[in-house]
Amino acid sequence: MAASIFAAVPASPPVAVFKLTADFREDSDSRKVNLGVGAYRTDEGQPWVLPVVKKVEQMIASDNSLNHEYLPILGLPEFRANASRIALGDDSPAIKEKRVGGVQSLGGTGALRIGAEFLRRWYNGNNNTATPVYVSAPSWENHNSVFMDAGFKDIRTYHYWDAAKRGLDLQGLLNDMEQAPEFSIFILHACAHNPTGTDPTPEQWKQIAAVMKRRSLFPFFDSAYQGFASGSLDKDAWAVRFFVSEGFELFCAQSFSKNFGLYNERVGNLTVVGKDADNVQRVLSQMEKIVRTTWSNPPSQGARIVATTLSSPQLFDEWKGNVKTMADRVLLMRSELRSRLEALGTPGTWNHITEQIGMFSFTGLNPKQVEYLVKEKHIYLMASGRINMCGLTTKNLDYVAKSIHEAVTKIQ
Repeated sequence: MAASIFAAVPASPPVAVFKLTADFREDSDSRKVNLGVGAYRTDEGQPWVLPVVKKVEQMIASDNSLNHEYLPILGLPEFRANASRIALGDDSPAIKEKRVGGVQSLGGTGALRIGAEFLRRWYNGNNNTATPVYVSAPSWENHNSVFMDAGFKDIRTYHYWDAAKRGLDLQGLLNDMEQAPEFSIFILHACAHNPTGTDPTPEQWKQIAAVMKRRSLFPFFDSAYQGFASGSLDKDAWAVRFFVSEGFELFCAQSFSKNFGLYNERVGNLTVVGKDADNVQRVLSQMEKIVRTTWSNPPSQGARIVATTLSSPQLFDEWKGNVKTMADRVLLMRSELRSRLEALGTPGTWNHITEQIGMFSFTGLNPKQVEYLVKEKHIYLMASGRINMCGLTTKNLDYVAKSIHEAVTKIQ
C-alpha cells in the first residue's frame, strides 16, 4: 500500500497555554491551581456568565421575529456601530464626521486577521508585504503569527518590557519608533498589555503618538480588555481616543470575550478610522471581499447579545456594573498577592503586581522557578512567568504566595 500523501507533515507543537490547561486537568493533586489560560473565574474558581448576558439571552430566545438567515457579510449593523461607539466614545469627532466603519469578526483574532489581510493587500501601495510590522517584546503570541500568516515578510519587535525595573521601557520603545522606516505598522495594546499588564500613562501615550505622527507610523490597536482592565470603559479606551483626536487613521481590533464573558461565541469587531467617509467606505468594500473568502458571513448570537446590551441604557448600565465586578476582583487579587509576598519577606520587589493592570501579571519569575512551581507545587503558569490573576482565589492565595516565596528563595 502506498505511503500517505501526508507522510511528510510534521506534528506541530501544541499551543502552550492550552497544553498547560490540559496538563492541569490531568493533574490529580488536590492543591493544583491554574494560573495559565486567559479567562475570568469567580472566587470559587468557576466560569461566570454575566447576569446581563443571561437576561439578554432570554430576551433573544423569546423574540419570535428573529430567524437564522445570513447576516450581512460585514456583520450585524447595530453591533458594528455600537462596538465602534464604545471604543471611540459618544462624542468622537470621527463618528460625528462619519469616518468610522466596523467589521464584525470572529473574536479579536479575526479582527486582527482581517486588518492584517487588508494592510498586506492595500496599505501604502498594493500588496506591500515588505512593510515592517512591529510587535512589542513580549506580546501575545498570536500577533506575530497573524501577520506572518497574512503574508508580511518583515516582522520586528519593539522594546516594551524592562525586566530590571519590571516596568515599561519607554525610552527603548520611543527609540525603536524613531528608527523604524516611515509607514511601518505598529501593533499597540490599547490597555492591559498582554502579557506584562504594564501600560503607558496618558503622558507617555502622548509621547508615543507624537513620534508616530512625525514618523508617519500606522497604529493598529488591539483592544481585548476594555472595561475589564480598570473597571472604566473610558479609561481603558483613552489611548485609542487620543490617537483619533490627534487625526490618526487607525485600526482597532476589539474583542468581547473578556468583558462580556462570551469566550466561545467569538464576538469581535474591527473599527476602522479614516480621513473621511469616502476613504472608509472604500476600505470596507475591500474588507468585505476578504471576509467573503474567509468566513463569508459572521455568526449572530453573540453579536445580538452585545448589540442589545449596548443599545439599551438600562442594560448598558447593568453591563458596566458586571464588568466592574470582574475588574474589582482582579484588583483585589493583585493587592492580596502582593501583601502576602511582602509579609513573607519574599526576596525582590513586588510592587509591580499592583502597578500592573488587567487579567495578567508578569511576575518576574524565571523559567526554573516556574518549573519548580509546576512540578513541585502543581501551580500551572506560563514559562515566561505570566499568571492569570483570575486564577487566584481567597482559598488558594496563601498556598500560591507561600509557593512563590519558596521558589524564589530556593532557586535564583
